[in-house]
Amino acid sequence: MDQRPDNRSEIRDFLATRRAKITPEQAGLPTSGRRRVPGLRREEVAVLAGVSTEWYTRLEKGHISGVSEDVLDAVARALQLDEDERTYLFDLAMAAQPSSRTPRRRKAVDIPPRVQWLLDSITLSAAFVTNGRLDIVATNALARALFSPLFDSETTDERGRPNFARYWFLDPGSHHFIADWDGATNATAALLRAEAGRYPQDKALRELIGELSTVSAEFRTRWAAHNVRIHHGGVKRFHHPDAGPLELTYQPLDMPLSTHEAHALTIYTAEPGTPDEDRLKLLASWAATPAAPQTPPTRRADTGGPSR
Repeated sequence: MDQRPDNRSEIRDFLATRRAKITPEQAGLPTSGRRRVPGLRREEVAVLAGVSTEWYTRLEKGHISGVSEDVLDAVARALQLDEDERTYLFDLAMAAQPSSRTPRRRKAVDIPPRVQWLLDSITLSAAFVTNGRLDIVATNALARALFSPLFDSETTDERGRPNFARYWFLDPGSHHFIADWDGATNATAALLRAEAGRYPQDKALRELIGELSTVSAEFRTRWAAHNVRIHHGGVKRFHHPDAGPLELTYQPLDMPLSTHEAHALTIYTAEPGTPDEDRLKLLASWAATPAAPQTPPTRRADTGGPSR
């Protein structure tokens, strides 16, 4: 019995939105007269990919099962897909292949102590681990302090674990925490789209996307764009409630902890010699300072000497 999910609508919408982004001029095709559709026509993509119009039309309707890698490569080139989009297309094709086996349910993975030791050894940069659904599953002290608005948000789960997508889209305070809210939310929706292509059977991911789609119009708009992001990194600017303005560079790294769950280690740091570095160091010192004991001071023994 085929246990694969029906992802024809995702394939159809993804290919249609990519086709709409490319003009004939960008594709090197001659143009003449009025065009009824934005971007390329299906028959133009078929010519560029070296397949028949009927075949490409069938593909764009979601019938991708059994399509060869060579043909997928030709379609990716015709649509000028970037590396992340090409990977997503291949993930959709793999998910559409018939299978007689019931897919294994993805299980949450406990973070090994060695990973927490690694995080704790990083003292001047904020370091944390996320899963593919963008839950923060482990942090060092500085990351906990940097992302304190997430940890203090009502969008955290019952275990107090933040999720970037829930925070950006469901907590109004997120608009004040990050300078480029639009950029952060665009990237978040694109990351979740790529994750859904890789793991279409992930029930928790489907529930997260369903929750965000129901509650947030901003998420629905971004989800409908079918943008994809896998490899990312760059600069983000925050308005931290304690440290003030912070401009930090960040870089995620794949962390293969399990075959059942995708994880990434992300490190945020400041450019050396900048005020941002000073503010980040100050935040690190606050994070590393233990809370003062709430006990009264011990009175000195009376030595009989003069009082002062």
